[in-house]
Amino acid sequence: MERKLDGMKLKLGDEAPYFNLPGTDGKRYSLHDFDNHKALAVLFTCNHCPYVQGWDERLVTLQSRFVDDGFQLVAICSNDQESYPEDSFDNMVKKSKSQDFVFPYLHDENQSVAKAYDAACTPEVYLFDSELKLKYHGRIDDNYKDEKMVSSKDLETAVVSLIEGGEPNNPLTPAIGCSIKWK
Repeated sequence: MERKLDGMKLKLGDEAPYFNLPGTDGKRYSLHDFDNHKALAVLFTCNHCPYVQGWDERLVTLQSRFVDDGFQLVAICSNDQESYPEDSFDNMVKKSKSQDFVFPYLHDENQSVAKAYDAACTPEVYLFDSELKLKYHGRIDDNYKDEKMVSSKDLETAVVSLIEGGEPNNPLTPAIGCSIKWK
């Protein structure tokens, strides 16, 4: 599915909705655990979606590359685990270990965080500045299948803009992926 840019609940400049969720590393994370970052990406994701799988390795690389510059990625799975058992918390733990996630992978079991962000698909990125104001919303890049064919590194470009104290040039892109699996 492609996320339409019109009618989104969370608008550019809005504050990040609060969350407090369990992570696959056994810790709980709240929005305020990431207050001291120049750029915070909240990513709605899951285990089973082929779009997500195509971008997983790139997200690990992006986090590793910019962690010392004040960037933090937080991944959240909100899918209904009853209908999609591959997205269960136990399977999230397995995936985070097998993929060597260098960022928190959080479980939104009751889907309240996805609803607060008005998330619609996986993956879908919300990038906030140091004041937790929304500065970018959309896709990771323009080719989930083949990194060599990417012509627009949308998320990375937006992250660099925030790290350097600027504003993203293209703050809204249509997220493309699987729909969030609602209860």
